[in-house]
Amino acid sequence: MATTIEKPNKKVLIKGNYAIANAAIIAGCDCYFGYPITPQSEIGEFMSGKMQELGRAYVSAESELGAINMTIGACSTGVKAMTSSSSCAISLMQEGLSYAACDELPVVVVSVMRGGPGLGNVYTSQGDYEQAVIGGGNGDYRIIVLAPGTVQECVDLTYKTFYLAHKYRMPAMLLADGLLGQMMEPAVFPDYPYSEIDNSEWMLTGAKNRHRRVIRSYGPLAEDRCELLYKLQEKYSKLEENEVMYDEYMTEDAEIVVMSFGSMGRNVKSAVKACREKGLKVGAFRPITLFPFPNKRIKEISESAKKILVTEINMGQMLRDVRLAVNGKIPVEFLGKPVGSMIDVEDVITKIENMIED
Repeated sequence: MATTIEKPNKKVLIKGNYAIANAAIIAGCDCYFGYPITPQSEIGEFMSGKMQELGRAYVSAESELGAINMTIGACSTGVKAMTSSSSCAISLMQEGLSYAACDELPVVVVSVMRGGPGLGNVYTSQGDYEQAVIGGGNGDYRIIVLAPGTVQECVDLTYKTFYLAHKYRMPAMLLADGLLGQMMEPAVFPDYPYSEIDNSEWMLTGAKNRHRRVIRSYGPLAEDRCELLYKLQEKYSKLEENEVMYDEYMTEDAEIVVMSFGSMGRNVKSAVKACREKGLKVGAFRPITLFPFPNKRIKEISESAKKILVTEINMGQMLRDVRLAVNGKIPVEFLGKPVGSMIDVEDVITKIENMIED
């Protein structure tokens, strides 16, 4: 059953998907467009009732293609608009995300991962890292990607996703794994903590008493397209300079640092605690922004640690970005599994102990 948060700053027990939906409401989401697919269907379920109750726009689209393009249309008017989906259905939205990036529109997408490839199933998986960070749309574009590791972070990062999308006028994605979308934890819903962004200089509101504005992705002149792409790259550089987020645990003197993202970070932190009790110098590092990726901090870690272990519920996707950041300075090893469940704490500990012995 959906949970509506009536009182801010009151701790409640809530499922991750409902936490995301409630946070989107508090963040000021004006329009929601979606199409159901597990394990994120509760987001649309919640929005179908609450958005209408608040007099905001809700549309159950005919498809994921419809949903992303409706979101693009709404965002072109400057409002806060969101869609949510999962994995194979996010694949259908990739063309739309490319258009939104080119149009510089603050589209917010929630992706709650399921197992794949193909249709897959609702197995626990983190197999959509590359889909989110690299994307399947055409052209030189990126989108902001934030990965929560707790239900509380589902709340806080939903706020942040809306804020960054509008601050930088570009698409932003909240990337959660299916386990996090379905699990229940205590969470607090503070008031939206960010200042509202003024979109009045670019949003489409009708051209009465002003010059017309055009938002489009078609660019017939190469020089105009180059100018746009240089502008986008400048945004991405500013993001990397100002908006990188990560969580560190006991890395100061760590000889081995275990890196993970999303909910896998929970088991990693437990493994690190157990290793510390054994006298092993181990730390944990979890990127929260997957784009922009914390390259600078990981490079710094590689200058003091002896080895890095990357753990993911996939076959090694964030692994590539960690290795690029380390640039061969120290060994980077991998512990992963494709789908099905979290990697056990004991398995992480065993891998760490084997790395120490090598």
